[in-house]
Amino acid sequence: MGPQIIHVVLLRWAATAAPDAVEQLDAAARTVRESVPGVVEISHGPSVSTEHLERGYDYGLYVRFTDAAARDAYLPHPAHRPLADLITTHADTVLVFDLAGPPTAPDAGMPEVVGR
Repeated sequence: MGPQIIHVVLLRWAATAAPDAVEQLDAAARTVRESVPGVVEISHGPSVSTEHLERGYDYGLYVRFTDAAARDAYLPHPAHRPLADLITTHADTVLVFDLAGPPTAPDAGMPEVVGR
């Protein structure tokens, strides 16, 4: 099996973002975790870095997939659309960066969602 894929999304909330945007994002992330095969873990929240190098990005989303095929299936998956729409509706700027992680362990276990 190939390497896991780590999908990182950084965003700057728009001044017009709904007050409950984070709660909506959390619900959408949970739906993705429960509905999309190959999602190992989802985490999201504000930066907690002590380096202060965020360059204006104030929120991040991390999705770890079993492999590139799982990531590729996630992008057009119907459960991904509400999550992507929330981000594009409530964010001024979005940056997506995918990188290869370690190989998937045969007993990867159940996926998790870790919110703010």
